[in-house]
Amino acid sequence: MNKFNKIVCTVFSLSVLSVAFAQDAERQTPPPGGTPKDFTLPAKDSFGLDNGLKGTLISFGSVPKATVTVIVRSGNLNDGDQTWISDLSSDFLLEGTTSRSAEEIARAAAEMGGEIGVSVGEDQTRITADILAEFAPEMIELIADVVRNPAFPESVLERLKRDRLRQLSVAKTQPQQMAVGEFRKALYGDHPYGRLLPEEAQLSAYTIDDARNFYNNNFGAQRTQVYVAGVFDAGAARAAIERGFGDWKAGPEILIDIPERAKGKVVVDVVDRPGASQSNIMLGLPTVPPGHADWIPLQITNSLLGGSYSSRITSNIREDKGYTYSPFSTISARYQDAYWVQSAAVTTDVTGPALKEILYEIDNLQENPPPADELTGIKNYAAG
Repeated sequence: MNKFNKIVCTVFSLSVLSVAFAQDAERQTPPPGGTPKDFTLPAKDSFGLDNGLKGTLISFGSVPKATVTVIVRSGNLNDGDQTWISDLSSDFLLEGTTSRSAEEIARAAAEMGGEIGVSVGEDQTRITADILAEFAPEMIELIADVVRNPAFPESVLERLKRDRLRQLSVAKTQPQQMAVGEFRKALYGDHPYGRLLPEEAQLSAYTIDDARNFYNNNFGAQRTQVYVAGVFDAGAARAAIERGFGDWKAGPEILIDIPERAKGKVVVDVVDRPGASQSNIMLGLPTVPPGHADWIPLQITNSLLGGSYSSRITSNIREDKGYTYSPFSTISARYQDAYWVQSAAVTTDVTGPALKEILYEIDNLQENPPPADELTGIKNYAAG
């Protein structure tokens, strides 16, 4: 199945210069890749608490530092029709708990040699900190307080919304971001993965109750896993996890909402911007997800087709045709879901020819196996 989306936006003009360099000697063939070295993942100690929370301890390295990461299976997937409410709700995590102010949280983390960061993804929220090794237990308990007891002070609501509105405003001026939004809408439709950006009025209307309710409905022990990696006292770290999280309510079960795949149709979406100097092309389709038997071969196929500097699409529309400066392809993955997409910002008057060449390279790879030397080069690149 093929699905693709194109969006044309007003952006700066690119000029591609062809610069010739004199070469006194013929280009030498690079040496073959060496034999890959054995690699063994460090041992991990995984355990669970009675409330459903999971912990994983990984002793690794010799530098006296540790990383504490708490992952909650809650993100934009859980937004429902309130796009970005997960982001706004998680902004409150560092704005104070029922026993600590925002300043006290920041100072405590700094005294351990680090700071706490919060990021929201499509199906998980990450709270993480790098600290000096001896402070791993203290950081575990500090993050436990941040995750479990956010105060949601209404006094900071308008500031947090203004920050998000600025991000939205910037995103809507960036052609690539706009292209991704339209591509995802074409690919996923009404599924939360298809709603990348909220409307300004929607974001402005969110209340403190909206943020608090999202937290209450989506955070809990059985959606949470705590990771500690680096140099640390494993016994003390495990005890800190049990103290910090052991009496947390189980909360909701993990939300599983895998998008259905549209079959047997091609979607072409054009957003016209009269007078635009560039087109932002995104062309892609659903693929197998991580864990599938073809996942690793898919990485090699992507590198060969458009995901490396020497890939076929890059060589064609950048090196040979000069249509674009930085085309790239990538595989974007979520839980039991993934898609492949080729992106390129091209001069407007070569939009059609660029699409033609991209489709040619896709068809050619499907119909003709790559030569052994090309495939070996790509595998060496991936191994490196």
